[in-house]
Amino acid sequence: MSGFVFSEKPIRIDRGEGVYLYDTNGNEYLDFGASYACTPVGHCHPTVVDAAKSQLEELFYVQASYPHAARTALYAQLADVAPGDIDNVWLCNSGTEANEAALKFARHATGRPKIIATTRAFHGRTMGALSATWKNEYKDGFEPLAGGFEFVEYGDAEAMAAAIDDETAAVILEPLQGEGGVNPVSEEYLRSVRTETEAAGAALILDEIQTGLGRTGELWAAEKYGIVPDILTTAKGLASGLPIGATLCREWIAEDAGNHGSTFSGGPVVSAAAGATLDVIERENLPAHAATVGSYIREEIDNRLGDSIREIRGHGLMTGIEVKRGSNRLLRDLALEHGVLALPAGRTVLRLLPPLTIEREHAEEVIDAVEDVLT
Repeated sequence: MSGFVFSEKPIRIDRGEGVYLYDTNGNEYLDFGASYACTPVGHCHPTVVDAAKSQLEELFYVQASYPHAARTALYAQLADVAPGDIDNVWLCNSGTEANEAALKFARHATGRPKIIATTRAFHGRTMGALSATWKNEYKDGFEPLAGGFEFVEYGDAEAMAAAIDDETAAVILEPLQGEGGVNPVSEEYLRSVRTETEAAGAALILDEIQTGLGRTGELWAAEKYGIVPDILTTAKGLASGLPIGATLCREWIAEDAGNHGSTFSGGPVVSAAAGATLDVIERENLPAHAATVGSYIREEIDNRLGDSIREIRGHGLMTGIEVKRGSNRLLRDLALEHGVLALPAGRTVLRLLPPLTIEREHAEEVIDAVEDVLT
């Protein structure tokens, strides 16, 4: 069997239902990775399945210059739930494309070249988004990348203020870093960045590709910190795993965003699935549920395993457990011995990103499993 790019795990997945995945041998796995947060309402949620099937029977595809009901409805729905006065929506196919568009829009709207990103950031793998990504292992062999990017320490308000100047088009950052290790920052830091970018006439881009859609306990992490960015990007779970990304912009960005396009922007089926996913998140009040269950997970792990781990951190159902040894063996043991699928976030951080629909009994099962493999 041939393969390319992705290394494959020794578990062949056959189907999914709710918070569970099943392999071809019939084994059940509690999915605490949600394929990198791509299934916020669980696998094959009936509302999402029905919406996608219904649209599939009417229209597979039409190019984005032709309006259709599912896309038009999604535009309005995203504008309605976006923070503050963000009313403009650009649809694409992935998070990296959403960030690529955000960087282009900010440069065009400001007429400036400089983009400031942060240490340990991950924003994607296309040439522009990769230029804003910190880790060299993602960039090795692909240089030269897009120019004009500068990095400052994540969470250092003074360093950020010193870096922002009249050449700065945008600051791009994650309100809670995911791939970089599940690293939170203070409300004061994000408010300071918001103040400094506004004063300089630069755009603030919040990458909410992993933190958005209720994962941190609010629909958007921006709301948790009480700020409104100029651009917010979202993707991953927006259509329950179907490929979609969205770049949400304030008016001053949208009115001078430049010439940008995408063949598959807001296709009918994916738009219908995204609209249904948002409906479920709101109707079932999943952000508040994520806040409650996520707090329980972190408190219990800290109480039981405080001496066996370095730190536990996160918000809502986005949790990082920094362990005292490599995380890969722990992930293997969780999967093969306990039927729990989790994720890494660097070499020593175990990352939990379950569907927002998990219940306390699922959390307890995973806490027991983590305790077993760590002790």
